[in-house]
Amino acid sequence: MLVKPSVSSQVAEIDSLLREVGGLLRKWGRDILGGFDITNPQFEALLVLREHGELTMGELCAKMFLACSTATDLIDRMERNQLIERVRDTADRRVIRLRVLPKGNQLIDQILEARQAYLSNAMAGMAASDKARLIWSLQQLTAVLSREA
Repeated sequence: MLVKPSVSSQVAEIDSLLREVGGLLRKWGRDILGGFDITNPQFEALLVLREHGELTMGELCAKMFLACSTATDLIDRMERNQLIERVRDTADRRVIRLRVLPKGNQLIDQILEARQAYLSNAMAGMAASDKARLIWSLQQLTAVLSREA
């Protein structure tokens, strides 16, 4: 017999709010990306590459939790759009790395600026102390979830 673990009402509320916030963020994120010639997975890949530098396809897939077969089409489209390029590793020429091109970096900057402007406007009514508490809480949650991953 499977025993269902007891979940506190706080944990249930956190789970519900995270799903709701996640859905809202995805919706307005898609709306913002609609003004640019890029999909959400492409944007996420650009962010990962910019944050971590040149990665192999396997490394990118691991960081994005994607199957490499899925990522290949994604990277092909990004390369055709001149957002990234494939380059040979200087230490091992058999290895192909992915590099963000200037057009990709410019696009990331424009999208992040639009996202942050939207969020700033949406949170304009929140007190600075509430924003600081939210940042702290999200940092704590990120740290806990990162240890579990």
